[in-house]
Amino acid sequence: MTSRPYLAVVHYDGAQFVGWQRQRQGRTVQGEFEAVLERLMGRRTTAIGAGRTDTGVHATGQGVGFTARERWAVDVAGLRRALNALSPRDVWVEHVHPMRPGFHARKSATARRYRYVIGTDEAAGSPFRRPYEWALGRPLDVETLARAAAALPGEHDFRGLAARDAAKPHYRCRVAVARWAPRSDGAGVDFTIEADRFLHRMVRFLVGVMVDIALGRRPPSDLPRLLDATDNQTVGPPAPPQGLYLEAVRYPPDLYAED
Repeated sequence: MTSRPYLAVVHYDGAQFVGWQRQRQGRTVQGEFEAVLERLMGRRTTAIGAGRTDTGVHATGQGVGFTARERWAVDVAGLRRALNALSPRDVWVEHVHPMRPGFHARKSATARRYRYVIGTDEAAGSPFRRPYEWALGRPLDVETLARAAAALPGEHDFRGLAARDAAKPHYRCRVAVARWAPRSDGAGVDFTIEADRFLHRMVRFLVGVMVDIALGRRPPSDLPRLLDATDNQTVGPPAPPQGLYLEAVRYPPDLYAED
């Protein structure tokens, strides 16, 4: 029987995972998803993620590509139900789309959007919130954060704001959206950033620097300076992983095989 590519839009709670990518030790989202595919398809099936989220990072819109038999294209609702029936409680498939030949979950993506959540009230320390946000517990001025983020849209070299990676051919990313907003419940602030690609820990380093600026620990000029830096030696620690969510991945419309 012939096969075709599919795209699953996946949510997961990253608290109990050592990240998306399969590793020799530790529980990974890719490992769990591939185990579900093997049970469902009766053969080993590779799952490719659009973004390689780190330990503790969550997702509400991870793009996962895999190959399955053509017959599932007429029953994608059934495929989604089967994936969810076999998945662990901390993984959930929101949508399944049949895709056209040539689709690749990572290489075909034109943009990715991340959201970072910070709790600024005392209740952020609650065990029901702490695993899912940065429990800062201190007020932050949204206008100061917004002025810092205004330097980000456009194309920049982010080597000063990312983990070092000798295998990277370049560190340039094109940022389309970078905005801060108060949370609707008044309990904190959210940062949303969308770009064509992201580097390892890039969002967490950016959030850490902007929070330091808002708290008066760094001058506002530090962010533009780090965008011109040739290394990451002065960036400081990244924001904690539990506040970060991979929120959406964008693909060209003509790659979707649906009517």
